[in-house]
Amino acid sequence: MSVHKTVIITGASQGIGAGLVKRFLDKGWNVVGTSRNISESTLFDRAGRLELISGDVADPKTAERAAAAAIEQFGSIDALVNNAGVFFTKPFLEYTIDDFRRLCATNVEGFLHFTQRAIGQMLRQKSGGSVVTITSSLTDHPIAGVTASLPMATKGGLNAVTKSLALEFAKDNIRVNALSPGVVDTPLHAKNPRSFLESLSPMGTITAVQEIVDGVVYLTESSNITGEVLHVDNGAHLGKW
Repeated sequence: MSVHKTVIITGASQGIGAGLVKRFLDKGWNVVGTSRNISESTLFDRAGRLELISGDVADPKTAERAAAAAIEQFGSIDALVNNAGVFFTKPFLEYTIDDFRRLCATNVEGFLHFTQRAIGQMLRQKSGGSVVTITSSLTDHPIAGVTASLPMATKGGLNAVTKSLALEFAKDNIRVNALSPGVVDTPLHAKNPRSFLESLSPMGTITAVQEIVDGVVYLTESSNITGEVLHVDNGAHLGKW
């Protein structure tokens, strides 16, 4: 059994997820990273402290395999980062039920599968743990012209369940938090004009992946923070600017 702590990270193949894998490895954690095709990735040094599991987070078997890998290879699950997510915009009347089911499958069902398995294992270990979920600043402060109503129905639900679970498992020293980004410099926004992206926060800046990674690590390691939705969004949640 490893003396290092172990974190499971979903959506780990690029952007925020890849940044998280590298940071946690640098900090001495064991890491189990998942995404649809991550086992084919050449991004990561295949060190002894890294397991890569390919699969869709919406499939409960992916969570089962990730949890089993963590326990068999490293002996524990001490933290989970629910990073995998789907986001796309449409006028509300153009969203289809299939769009909604796709959003729910990844954003909500994926959260459910991984979080249930992680917390179940943390309870068996009796040594506490941390769950951090990536949500969105748009849940608090919609922006005119960014028509993301259905994605925000799912992300807002994640903010709500974070607070419920934080209270449910507080006595077990299992902390449950969310990190709420604004616009992050990831491949998701590769086709958007930079000037448009900069207009989406009062600071007029775009968040670097590293800033989100820093926030997640902070929540994971902060033993007195639970039920928090930490905004790393250049002030976008504050109101009209």
